Amino acid sequence: MSLTQELDHKVSVTPSLGRYLLDSAQKNGILLAFAVVVIVFSVLQPMFLSPSNLTNLVLQYAYVLILALGMLMVIVLAQIDLSVGSVIALTGAVAAVVCVRGGAPWWAGVLAAIGVGLLVGLWQGFWVAIVGIPGFIVSLGGMLIFRGLAQLLLDYKSLSPFGGVYYDISNGFLNGVLGGSGFDLFTIIIFAIAVVGFAVSQWRSRMAQVKYGQKVAPLPAFIARIVVVAVLAMAFAWQISQNRGMPIILIILAVFILIYGMVMGRTGFGRHIYAIGGNILAAQLSGVKVKWVTFWTFVNMGFLAAVAGIVYSARMNGAQPAAGNGFELDAIAACFIGGASTTGGIGRIGGAVIGGLIMAVISNGMQLMGVSQGVQPVVKGLILTIAVAFDLWNRRRSVTVA
Repeated sequence: MSLTQELDHKVSVTPSLGRYLLDSAQKNGILLAFAVVVIVFSVLQPMFLSPSNLTNLVLQYAYVLILALGMLMVIVLAQIDLSVGSVIALTGAVAAVVCVRGGAPWWAGVLAAIGVGLLVGLWQGFWVAIVGIPGFIVSLGGMLIFRGLAQLLLDYKSLSPFGGVYYDISNGFLNGVLGGSGFDLFTIIIFAIAVVGFAVSQWRSRMAQVKYGQKVAPLPAFIARIVVVAVLAMAFAWQISQNRGMPIILIILAVFILIYGMVMGRTGFGRHIYAIGGNILAAQLSGVKVKWVTFWTFVNMGFLAAVAGIVYSARMNGAQPAAGNGFELDAIAACFIGGASTTGGIGRIGGAVIGGLIMAVISNGMQLMGVSQGVQPVVKGLILTIAVAFDLWNRRRSVTVA
C-alpha cells in the first residue's frame, strides 16, 4: 500500500492525534520513566553522558540485560527463578577452572560454562515441569546448591586472570576497522544500519496493520517516533564512537535481544508461554504442551544464566565464590519495572530491556554521585515496590473500566 493509499484509507483505523498521545503515554510509561531518569542524572552529574561513562555503562551492566531476557520468559510463564545469581558464580567458576587452572583455550571455557548452564536448566526444568514443584521452591534450593558448588570448585578463593580472547568478550572493542578521525566510523555505520532496519520494520508492521483494518498511529506521530529513536540512537553512537569504539559485548547483547524478541513475539513457543501464564487451564484445553514449554523455558534460563556468567567473569577477569550475589533481584526488578505482571501472561522483551537499562542507569548514576552502598539498595527496593504497585493498580483499573 502506497503512502497516498494509506492517507486515503478510512479514518476509523487512525485515532485522533490527541487520543493517540494519551494512549501512548499510558502504554509507554516505562519509556517516559527512563527518559526522566536519564535527564535527572544528566543534570545532577554532567559526566553521566560522557563518552567514557556511556561506554562503561554498557560494559558493566550487560549481564543484567542478558539475565532479564530469560527471566522475562519465566515470569510470563507465572514462575520465578531465584538461582540465576548462583548459576553465574558456578558457570564463571567452571570457566575459570578450565581456562585458568587447566590452561585450556578460551572457547573450551565458554563451552564448559554453557554446558553446565544447560545442565542446571535441565535439572530445574525437570523438578518444575515434570514433578510439579513450584519454580520458587526449586530455584530457592538451586540457589543454595549452585552457590555451594561454586565455592567448592574455587576452594573458596578467587581464580584469575583469564586474559586473551575470553577477557575481550566483555572488555574488547572493534575500533578503527573503517577508520575515522576522532571517532570510530564503524560504530556510526553499524548504528545507522540498525536505525534504517528499525524504520523499515516499523513501516512494514504499520502497512500490515492498515491492510487488516487495525488501528494505527497518526502518520505525523509515527514519523516523529521514528525520528526520535533515530536521533537518540545516533547520538549514543556518536558518544561511544569518541571513546573506544564499538564494544564487542554490545554486539553480542543486540543479537540476543533480537533473537529473543522474535522468539517471544513471532513464534509458537513464545505464544504458548503467554498462553500458559495467562490461563494454564485454557492453554491445556487448547492443546498447548504445558510441561514441555515449562521445561524448555527453564532450560533456556539456565543457558542465559551461563552466558551472563561468562560475560560477568570476563568483565571481572576472574571468578569469585561470591559472584552473582543479588543478581537475580536485578533481573526480576528489570522485568517488573518493564511491565511484566506478577501473575504471569504479560510482559515484553523490550520492556524488560528498558527496565534493565533503568536499573543500570540508576546504579551508575548513584555511583557517580557518590551515594553510599547502604542507600543504593534502598533506592532499588523502593523502585521495585512502586513498579509492582503500579502493575496491580493498572490491572485493577483495567478491570474497572471493562
